[in-house]
Amino acid sequence: MNRIKEVLEKKGIKQIWLAEKLGKSYNMVNGYVQNRQQPRLEVLFEIARILEVEVKDLIKEEK
Repeated sequence: MNRIKEVLEKKGIKQIWLAEKLGKSYNMVNGYVQNRQQPRLEVLFEIARILEVEVKDLIKEEK
């Protein structure tokens, strides 16, 4: 599970903006945000860089 949706909402950033910055389709990013699919590790690092957060801030710990 990831916290991309939470970080986007906190920063007031739209999924379409993130999709453009990543060079990915809106549908792909929406899949990440809705936790229907998980980004590859290198994509997760790129998302963290774009959003100016640590990778750990994008990961939800499973208990």
